Amino acid sequence: MSSPLRIVFAGTPEFSLPPLQRLIDDALAPVAVYTQPDRPSGRGRQLTPSPVKARALAHGIEVRQPLSFKEAGEKDALRDLRPDLMIVVAYGLILPQSVLDIPTFGCWNLHASLLPRWRGAAPIQRAIEAGDRETGICLMQMAKGLDTGPVLLRRSLDIGAQETAGQLHDRLAALGAQVMHDGLTLLRIGLRPVAQAQSALGMTYAHKLEKSEARLDLQQSADSLARRVRAFSPWPVAEIDVQGERLRVHRAEALAVSHGQAAGSVLKADREGIDLACADGVLRLLDVQRDGGRVQSVADYLNARRTALQ
Repeated sequence: MSSPLRIVFAGTPEFSLPPLQRLIDDALAPVAVYTQPDRPSGRGRQLTPSPVKARALAHGIEVRQPLSFKEAGEKDALRDLRPDLMIVVAYGLILPQSVLDIPTFGCWNLHASLLPRWRGAAPIQRAIEAGDRETGICLMQMAKGLDTGPVLLRRSLDIGAQETAGQLHDRLAALGAQVMHDGLTLLRIGLRPVAQAQSALGMTYAHKLEKSEARLDLQQSADSLARRVRAFSPWPVAEIDVQGERLRVHRAEALAVSHGQAAGSVLKADREGIDLACADGVLRLLDVQRDGGRVQSVADYLNARRTALQ
């Protein structure tokens, strides 16, 4: 390709930053960045720009924040940028076909799963919650429908046995930047990545996380609960009641121990952890947080708690 690619980038959260920064570092800074409107944040509920907006402005890149692309004027404004390609990473808006058709090479999306497994809003968390041992990044040619487009490139990685959603998020974001770079390298030398239609088999949907899911039910297996603790870190953070006190659970592990006690019973509480009986196995709490308190080890929590756990 003789002239530089005119790229438009669309993204909003932290996950979008490594790909955006890679474009800047590769001298492919977008001609414009689209991101969600500023939202109230923090205790003061002040309007706060998205991470992508802050990064783009720091590099002198034009930022646009439409509420939607329903108005013809928004489509015309995008068309006026004469984009060769639009790269979409966790943008948060559904793009109609009329928008997908504007760039010369269409729109590429970076998705944090091995499609068709875990289409949808929370693929990182749902993969951990389900006990998947592998995930990855797919560079997808966007089409009408939710994460249904053909895959251009894919790279996989193993999920660590104790890895949290936050840790996996960061590794996948970095991998996404590399996969995007690989795809653009091919495109710039005239070799468009070959689109592979997604399989009709193995499709799962990653529903958006809800805060109500944070409550742990000890009638479930210890293995499933330990996975949920990792999947819900750093948000919404798992919660549990331990003898009348609500605790947020930041770190826990499953023990394959037979106990014969009712689910929810405290089997042991010492510096190693608080062992709770589950329907199958034992959940050991390791790092917890009291209401209004800081995250602390169970040893520190027990030192501060005035009444002993029985």
